[in-house]
Amino acid sequence: MKIKSLNLQVGETEDKKFLKAKSQLELLIEDLKGRELPDKVIEEINNEIDDLNSISGSHKEIRRSIKKKQSNILKILETELKLVPKNHYRNTWMAIGMAAFGLPFGVIFSFLIGNMAFLGIGLPIGLAVGMGIGAEKDKESQNNNKQLNFEITY
Repeated sequence: MKIKSLNLQVGETEDKKFLKAKSQLELLIEDLKGRELPDKVIEEINNEIDDLNSISGSHKEIRRSIKKKQSNILKILETELKLVPKNHYRNTWMAIGMAAFGLPFGVIFSFLIGNMAFLGIGLPIGLAVGMGIGAEKDKESQNNNKQLNFEITY
């Protein structure tokens, strides 16, 4: 079974956001075409692509649909095959590090000094810790060939 191509029914446009979202999804699809995927996963991805190909409307509406379908496809790949895009764990762990490590460290530091103005000092520390953990997990997924040759750009 093969992964279908993206065939959006839209006219000419110079909307940079739309073109960027479309090209990003096309890059993801091309990367997936070069991989051996189970038929069940290919069928789910093809359903998402079919839904997207059948949408008509303004470029803004289609762009929103592209982003939603891309997110759905990435979710399918992560849950079924543990495939993630580049820097997935780094971005995820950056927020976790700030919340789980940074805030408690900032509170402790503020109480030790006796000045609550230093509450935010832990956030950059937690950010660095989270990015470090995430970078290691990204490296591990790349070594195990579980990383897509695709990076989400916002």
